[in-house]
Amino acid sequence: MKKWWMAVAMWLVSSVAMAGMTPDQLVKKTADDVIEVIKNDKDIQAGNQQKIFALAEEKILPNFDFEKVARLVLGKNWTNATPEQKTAFQAEFKTLLLRTYATALSKYKNQVIEYKPFRMEASAESATVKTAIQQPGGDPIAVDYTLGKKGEDWKVYDIVIEGVSLVTNYRSQFAQEIRQNGLDSLTKKLADKNKAATGK
Repeated sequence: MKKWWMAVAMWLVSSVAMAGMTPDQLVKKTADDVIEVIKNDKDIQAGNQQKIFALAEEKILPNFDFEKVARLVLGKNWTNATPEQKTAFQAEFKTLLLRTYATALSKYKNQVIEYKPFRMEASAESATVKTAIQQPGGDPIAVDYTLGKKGEDWKVYDIVIEGVSLVTNYRSQFAQEIRQNGLDSLTKKLADKNKAATGK
């Protein structure tokens, strides 16, 4: 799990001024912008949870295609779920990801991103941006960001860390709980964990 927070710490996407950008431009510009914010905010560096959550919510969440992520994570269980179940699961899953990225923000320690050469067909509806995180005193971590076209914008729907997909990782975890106790039980467990972590 240590590699997950280091990876997400390096990709923090802003919701402003991103229209018309290619996926690699979006990843690079926004990562640079937000890392600059972290470096200049002593409260975030000191672990101010309120500011960390606010930054994660403002800069990261608007750029995920949460419906697609939820659909991929649940697989066939998404098809079988009611609209109410889908809405409830998405809300708790979004909060789970928010907590994950807030933790990543709080642990950023001057890692550097190396961007791999990027190629994409002009008509492409999906794209992968390949990077490597260079960390002082450690091996680089390969990180791929998978984005899809939604309207005129690019939205992230998966992150792959050294060959391990975020979507696949959560799908494996969640499938067992759903098989044993059902989707409502999974959503309740996520809600309980979110409340315990945020105090709300």
